[in-house]
Amino acid sequence: MQYRQLGHSGLIVSRLSFGAMTFGSGNVPAIYKVDHENAQAMLHRALDAGVNFFDTADGYAAGQSEQMLGEVLGSGRSEVVISTKVGFRTGPALIQAGLSRQHLIAGCEASLRRLGTDYIDLYSVHKIDPFTPLEETLETLDILVRQGKVRYLGFSNWPAWMAAKALQMQKERGWARFVSGQMYYSLVGRDLEHEIVPMMQDAGVGLMAWSPLAGGFLSGKYVLENLKDPGNRLASFDFIPFDKAWGFRVLDQLRVIAAEHRATPAQVALAWLLAKPHVTTVVVGASNLGQLDDNLGAAGLTLSHADIATLDEITRPTAIYPNWFTALTLDQPTKQAITG
Repeated sequence: MQYRQLGHSGLIVSRLSFGAMTFGSGNVPAIYKVDHENAQAMLHRALDAGVNFFDTADGYAAGQSEQMLGEVLGSGRSEVVISTKVGFRTGPALIQAGLSRQHLIAGCEASLRRLGTDYIDLYSVHKIDPFTPLEETLETLDILVRQGKVRYLGFSNWPAWMAAKALQMQKERGWARFVSGQMYYSLVGRDLEHEIVPMMQDAGVGLMAWSPLAGGFLSGKYVLENLKDPGNRLASFDFIPFDKAWGFRVLDQLRVIAAEHRATPAQVALAWLLAKPHVTTVVVGASNLGQLDDNLGAAGLTLSHADIATLDEITRPTAIYPNWFTALTLDQPTKQAITG
């Protein structure tokens, strides 16, 4: 296992991190289906593989994910990095959602209780809250850090402009700054390369890639004919939008490269992300030990430059304005003089 600093912080995390979203049971059985016994087996396997970074959220299985993660880690809690998130609705009352001062404080305290710990290593805002002033959210997050309940801060699923604005406010006011952004990133979902990746690189924010297999699609277990079969995850929880016909063409290429490396399509998809210098850690989840072992195998797979170039080319996102204008009008004599 390889490790990196998380953004501009001194926190050291494994390149593969474990996502505990599948822990527990609930109203989305395609997602929430791992019981305590299997959770224990998978966490121990991840620890044995060198994973030290474990991610969950208060919105996963109504808090069961946090509780199970805390129980299984137990006395080993001080040896790992725990990440959890806040922002989704946790109860019927209007105040039991969002990023207000009230909900952030209540949510943090509830997460601490469920996790069975007195501090959270990385506390991330799970989504934007258009109903709460940004200043209120950021000031409250700083308070939680100063109280020692939280050690580092992150954002998840935020647009680049909002994250950049927040980072500037944190810097100007001396508040604890975001060190990470947990964002959707996969071979069939490269939108964040337009604006979010450059912003994060410029600000020194670490990128945590969630759903690196596009909800399991890039594992290669689906074919066009069985996508809607009962019991398939994508039949009941097709959350990530992309052109499935194009996705299957990408899978065809993944299978070709996988055969050359005696690997699986999932391992190739994960290795492609790990090869990106702007990716700090890839959050992998699993419903059973077999899936976890397959995902962990990506840590030992090194793709060739030709493999990466091939995958880059067939999944390259369409340029958006003003990016295409900037590339089209870049002064070439200056570029050549500087870069050679």
